[in-house]
Amino acid sequence: MGSRGRPRAAATGPGRTTPRTGSAPDLEPGPEPEPESVYLSSGDGAADGDGAGGADGLGGRPARGRAERRRAAKRAARRKQRSFLRELPVIVLVALVIALVMKTFLLQVFVIPSGSMEQTLQIGDRVVVDKLTPWFGAEPERGEVVVFKDPGGWLENDHKPSTDGPVVRNVKSVFSAVGLLPSDDERDLIKRVIGVGGDTVECCDEHGRVSVNGTPLDEPYIAAGNSPSRITFKVTVPQGRLWVMGDHRDLSADSRYHMGNPGSGTIPVGNVVGRAFVVAWPLSHFGQLGVPDSLSSLPVRAAGSAAVEPVPAEPPLVMGVLGVLPLLTRCRRTDRRGEPVAD
Repeated sequence: MGSRGRPRAAATGPGRTTPRTGSAPDLEPGPEPEPESVYLSSGDGAADGDGAGGADGLGGRPARGRAERRRAAKRAARRKQRSFLRELPVIVLVALVIALVMKTFLLQVFVIPSGSMEQTLQIGDRVVVDKLTPWFGAEPERGEVVVFKDPGGWLENDHKPSTDGPVVRNVKSVFSAVGLLPSDDERDLIKRVIGVGGDTVECCDEHGRVSVNGTPLDEPYIAAGNSPSRITFKVTVPQGRLWVMGDHRDLSADSRYHMGNPGSGTIPVGNVVGRAFVVAWPLSHFGQLGVPDSLSSLPVRAAGSAAVEPVPAEPPLVMGVLGVLPLLTRCRRTDRRGEPVAD
């Protein structure tokens, strides 16, 4: 028997006879039958090197194919991980740029620190402030709730020195720069606009109400139990300035308490950071900050005062956001356009 179980050909020579040619028809030589062991996953055939686990047998092809696929999958996973790690700094940088641009030109969230705007705003409420419209020359109108920078002397007794260490201060300064934390250096207030440039604001009439240009105001936003004002006043608001008051009149140190300052208690329009238009948090307080009808129905400007048309400002660089957003997908497209990434 041969090595593959076939009978050896009879040798010719002295003492041997040649097989009879007529005993069986001649067969065309064909491919040798494959041994059964190539289809076995284990057994005796594996010992011959012809089984499925053999490196050289035909059964090794499926095994090698699976191994190659596994290796290819691992290489792809490593490439994907490296690609993500390369993209991560870009994503973080773009996110910070967008946050900084949004805080500077678009929106900013402020935390209400006191009860001077109750019942409209509660302590701890987060309000979203529109900072875009002032860039295009829009000025605050009566009834709007605005955030503005201290015009001088309004918060002189409220500043508390920081007790944080240098590391914490630096981290806070970074977060404050992108609007994730309020800044300890920012001295902002939030009040409601009652009078604009040219208006005469007065209190009180025979019913104790505040009037604007002789029209008494219905003020449903005033905190329960408060009168419109315990301080009597009459002031004509200079052009380019605002008369502001808190909704909790008994607790709010607003324009009434600074009438001895330059501007007779009014604040410059240029100090306005933006208009608060929605309470975003907590969800139980979520709602829009609208303008009361009693104030929105008044003329836009006082009678006899010069109408001041908004002067369009230069468009802010906020449009640059549209240029940086494609960077988020740039790295992914690069791998597809170029040659395969080498391991």
